[in-house]
Amino acid sequence: MARKNFDVTNESNKTDMGVPAMEQLYGKGVAATAARKRSKALGMTSEGRKPGWGSYAVLIVTILLFIFPLYYAVSIASQDTPSNQYGVKALIFAGSLGRNMARAFAEIKFGQAFLGTLFVATIVSVSTVFFSTLAGYSFAKLRFRGRKVLLTLVVATMTIPSQLSVVPLYIMVNKAGLYGSLWAIIIPSLVSAFGVFWMTQYLTDALPYELIEAACIDGCSMFRTFISVGLPAARPAAAMLFLFTFIGSWTNYFWPMLVLGPNKNSMLTTAAAALKGAYFTDYTIVMSGVLLTTIPLLILFFIAAKQLVSGIMAGAVKG
Repeated sequence: MARKNFDVTNESNKTDMGVPAMEQLYGKGVAATAARKRSKALGMTSEGRKPGWGSYAVLIVTILLFIFPLYYAVSIASQDTPSNQYGVKALIFAGSLGRNMARAFAEIKFGQAFLGTLFVATIVSVSTVFFSTLAGYSFAKLRFRGRKVLLTLVVATMTIPSQLSVVPLYIMVNKAGLYGSLWAIIIPSLVSAFGVFWMTQYLTDALPYELIEAACIDGCSMFRTFISVGLPAARPAAAMLFLFTFIGSWTNYFWPMLVLGPNKNSMLTTAAAALKGAYFTDYTIVMSGVLLTTIPLLILFFIAAKQLVSGIMAGAVKG
C-alpha cells in the first residue's frame, strides 16, 4: 500500500520538497533519485535542455561582432602614422594610443565638453524620469475621462520621425533666443513618449491599488501619494529609463550640431566631430576623440550593469 501511495504522488510536489523531508516520508531511495534529478537539471535552459556547442558558438560570434568596431577604433587610434585611409593593417595594434588621445584631449577641450555633456545628460535624464513616472502613474492608476485616448496619442507620437519636427523646433528655439545655448538641447528633451509608455506599462502591474488607498486613508494628497508610493514602486523601471536616457543624451549628435552654432565645443559629440579636417582627416585623432567620448559611458555601464539588467527584466516580466 505504501508503494502504491508513492507511485501516485505528484512529481511536482516531490520536487518542491527538500531531500531530508523526502527521506523521512518516502525513504532514502526516493530521496536519492530526486537528488540525482535535481543535479541533472542544473545548467538546463528554460526549454529543459542543456545548451550545446551551437548555442555557445552563436553567443561567441555575436559578442565578437559587437566588440570588433570598438577594437577597430582603438587600433586606428593607436597607429603611429597619420592617415585618412586604413585597411587590414589597422587591425594590428600600434603603440601611439596614449599620445594620440592626449592630442585629441587638448584639441577638443575635453574638460569643457565633458562638463557640458554631463550637465545636459543629467538634467534631461532626471527630468525625463520624473515627468514620465508622473504621467505613467496618472495613466496607470488614476481614472479620468479621456485617459485611454490621451495615452494613445502619446504613443502615436513615437511613430513620427524626429526629423519631421526639426524645422519647426529649430524656428522655435531661434525665436526664443536659445540658439547656441545648452538649454536649446535640454528643453525639447525634458520628457519622452517612450518614457511615459514604459512607466505606464510598468506601474499598471507593479503598483497595487491597495497601497494608493492606504495612502489616501492616511490623509496623503494626490501628489504626496505619488511621491511616497508611486516613485518607490517605480524604482527598477525608473533606473532603466534613466540609464537609457542618459546614454541617448550623451551620444546625441544631430540636434546639438544644429543648435549649438559656434559653441560646438560645449558637447563631446560635436567637439569630436570638429576633429575632422576640411581637406585632410587624420583618423588617428578622430578615433581618439571618439574613444574619449565613449570611455565615460563604458565606465557608467560597468558600474550600473546590474541595475540595468534588473530594470529591463522588471519591466519585461508581468505579474
